[in-house]
Amino acid sequence: MGLHPLEFSECYLDSPSFRDKIKAHEAELDKTNRFIKELYKDGKNLINATKQLGMAQRKFAQCLGEFHFEYIGDAKTDDEKCIDESLQEFSKFLKNLEDQRELMMRNITETLMKPLEKFRKDHLGTARVERKKYEKETEKYYSSLEKLLNMSAKKKEPQLQEADVQVENMRQHFQEESLDYVCKLQEIQERKKFECVEPMLAFFQTVFTFYHQGFELAKDFDHYKRALQINIQNTRNRFEGARSEVYELMKRIREAPQEYRQTSPISCEGYLYVQEKRPPPFGSSWVKRYCTFVKEQKILHMVTFDHRSGGKIGETESVTLKSCLRKMTDTLDRRFCLDLDITDRPGTVLTVQALSEDDHKFWMQAMGGKEPIGHYLGRTYSKERGIDAQLDDVGLSFVKNSISAIETRGINDQGLYRVVGVSSKVQKLLSLMIDEKSNEVDLSTSDDWDVKTITSALKLYLRSLPEPLMTYGLYKEFISPAKGGSPESRIQAVHCLVHKLPEKNREVLGLLMKHLANVAAHSKQNLMTVANLGVVFGPTLMRPQEDTVAAIMDLKFQNIVVEILIEHHEKVTLKPLRKETNVHNICRNRRNCLFFGITFYF
Repeated sequence: MGLHPLEFSECYLDSPSFRDKIKAHEAELDKTNRFIKELYKDGKNLINATKQLGMAQRKFAQCLGEFHFEYIGDAKTDDEKCIDESLQEFSKFLKNLEDQRELMMRNITETLMKPLEKFRKDHLGTARVERKKYEKETEKYYSSLEKLLNMSAKKKEPQLQEADVQVENMRQHFQEESLDYVCKLQEIQERKKFECVEPMLAFFQTVFTFYHQGFELAKDFDHYKRALQINIQNTRNRFEGARSEVYELMKRIREAPQEYRQTSPISCEGYLYVQEKRPPPFGSSWVKRYCTFVKEQKILHMVTFDHRSGGKIGETESVTLKSCLRKMTDTLDRRFCLDLDITDRPGTVLTVQALSEDDHKFWMQAMGGKEPIGHYLGRTYSKERGIDAQLDDVGLSFVKNSISAIETRGINDQGLYRVVGVSSKVQKLLSLMIDEKSNEVDLSTSDDWDVKTITSALKLYLRSLPEPLMTYGLYKEFISPAKGGSPESRIQAVHCLVHKLPEKNREVLGLLMKHLANVAAHSKQNLMTVANLGVVFGPTLMRPQEDTVAAIMDLKFQNIVVEILIEHHEKVTLKPLRKETNVHNICRNRRNCLFFGITFYF
């Protein structure tokens, strides 16, 4: 398991587990920073100490061989695996050069040292500055919050309102800083995979020319170099696509943070200040705790956590809730308080304080408080669609019409499907073909619509469907084979899943994949390889129902699924499956059989 994704919605909860995730990301960046510093030092040794070249070379190779990139999510793509293993491959290569004693190091400063140092200063250095700023804003916000909550409710209303406004402004500023910091952390984690490896690749390319046997070595290394270049470019393309999705998600959460607060029908969570009574004459104290309330069992789990104590998490205390009552300010010199009657402590009332009026209402609603409140939670985000796109005969006709026009008029256009049309024209074309149910226009012969408008309209139609072409229900199943397994097993799995799709979905998918395979076949002219088409159509054909950072990290696997569909479209989308059939049933009475074109032996 790699690093956990940092969800933007968690910035508003600021939970202990969220802080632990941030620490893990920070530790990984520190490790990368130390690695780059060490690599830089070793490179200088190679330049300034030619007499000790052998020792420095082996140390440099050892440094590469021991380092592994961490990744966000629960699996790596084949490209990421290759990038991760590339450091070990580079290490082996350097050791081979040292054995031959024919190493000559030239131009290392320009090809390796400066780019790595630039990355360390520009990105890792910026991350450190942002970390200090984030910690400072954390301290400032929680200090002001405690000061506000300690204010007497008997103060004049204007004073209370002014204090509330000040703290709310500081809360918003803190949450803005939290969002920016979380986004920055994850962006650097993804960026380092190619920013660190590309300079090394350039260095090796330069070094070949200075070896006595450079030509032979470069020739032997060429196949791996080409594969790695493709891997890096694929990873970069996926990074760019994922980054735009992350920024879009962050923008939506900023506009409506309450809609993304992490709650569920099962539980809810957040911070509460718990009143702890002490023996006379010491009175009582208020302790900040992170609380999780399990609604069905009515169990409240409380863990002590203070950011100023170095993020140390205390023991978890659990109580069973009997009832919840609002605490009036005339009985307690604090606002936003609740009295909790505890089942497992007869006669004991636990008093807790929420962080704000909205938070107070949230906990009252979650715990079944007796006072009625307005229900404002549970809303879900949905994209407004200006186009009434449906997967019907009209839509199928539009898909066929568009594909025919693209293959007739623009199959060799550079950047096909990447170059977008003017938004207003795209909307107008789709409205003409779909909303007005007008399919009389033959786009293959019409000069009113250019190719980029048609390609954009086709993508917009697929994105505007009420449900993705590859359906929400099968999303996780499609993603799963892309995360591991052999190429043959991936094809088999995707084959099975395609034939679980509704008939109309499967028909449109087959048409589209055949068309994209044709586009890829002309990649020398249009520059649209299978990998490029996967980046374009991955998020278009399949997507999860929830907008989360974790889902965005799965974009790279969506691309892989689409690549499989394009490369093997004839086998995957056209060949029907036998119902209620599996490998063992087919092969029960035979020693070997052919299943999906693959022979199994028993």
